[in-house]
Amino acid sequence: MIIAKLNLILPIIVLMKKQFLIYEEKQHHLKLISTGEWMLTSVFKIEKELLQIPCDKKIVWDVSGISDFDSAGILLFIEYFERFQKETDIEVVGYNENQKEMYTLLRKNIQKIEPPRKESILENLGKNTLEVYSDIKDFITFIGHLFFAMFHTLVNPKDIRFKETVYHIHQSGFNALIIIGLTSFLVGMVISYQGSVQLAKFGADIFIVDTVAISITRELGPMITAIVIAGRSGSAYTAEIGAMKITEEIAAMRTMGFDPYTFLVLPRVFALMIALPLLIFFSDLMGILGGMVVSNMELGISMTQFIERLYEVLEVKHYLLGMMKGPVFAFLIVSVGCFRGFQVSNNTESIGLHTTASVVNSIFLVIAFDALFSVIFTELGI
Repeated sequence: MIIAKLNLILPIIVLMKKQFLIYEEKQHHLKLISTGEWMLTSVFKIEKELLQIPCDKKIVWDVSGISDFDSAGILLFIEYFERFQKETDIEVVGYNENQKEMYTLLRKNIQKIEPPRKESILENLGKNTLEVYSDIKDFITFIGHLFFAMFHTLVNPKDIRFKETVYHIHQSGFNALIIIGLTSFLVGMVISYQGSVQLAKFGADIFIVDTVAISITRELGPMITAIVIAGRSGSAYTAEIGAMKITEEIAAMRTMGFDPYTFLVLPRVFALMIALPLLIFFSDLMGILGGMVVSNMELGISMTQFIERLYEVLEVKHYLLGMMKGPVFAFLIVSVGCFRGFQVSNNTESIGLHTTASVVNSIFLVIAFDALFSVIFTELGI
């Protein structure tokens, strides 16, 4: 009786334990038969059975016994199909049209998300060169649009947005006085300290006035001011316009027929081209003041002596040559800042990347154009 009962129970136990794979050893190949539901809920059990399949013969994989499947099941099939393919010959039979379509779709998506191969140095150099070329081309196009908008606005002065221009003069000019003044004062002190040590050796203490006055007004005042403004205001322009692009304010502006160059870029251009020369004048004063303080402390040159010598050596041309750089530097800073702002894509990470690029590009252009001015002035004998 007990044996008879056991004979009845054992087949039930076998039926309760689902089997998803059956393989039959043939003379020249292994026949692998898939059965059951290849779904997300069963992939772990199926994988355990797949791991037991030997790969010493050709495999003929029959999938006609699969009653149902989802993407998880097909992905598992793709993974082990490729694994078997590397170790032996494999042939798939018995698949239906639905299985084929799902396989094709997932196979394409897997190829898209596969990690890219490691690129060579020459490939990276080529890609970076193309990116730089594309940036330069886009920037030239931007400058063309900007000049057209500027010409149109100057021909029609009623289109000038005076209120916004005054606002940006206050933001970019007046609010930057403290940082510009402090930076220039410290630069003047550094020049005076370094120069006084060398000049004192030759008894030429009074020439520290020449060094400080000419270097500050002609070169360092304009350049230091432009660099500080590039980091302060240029980055702000990029962030502001980039945020407007993400929130689709610029797209809405174009939809309503407003030109973003006239409404967003030109007020900033006019404002900084007015504010930067004034900031350079303030920077010159603070830089000379810093040199005057150190000259009095280190060399014993009184402020009266310093000012008298200043009248003798500081010609008006040195001051004017420095001031001439102001509008050019201002135009470069605003152009790069706004250009990078328009390049921002629809994510917040892009704002940070383009703001960084804006500051780096602006500072590079300021230094490059300062060098160009120096070459031109030297060749002209001024």
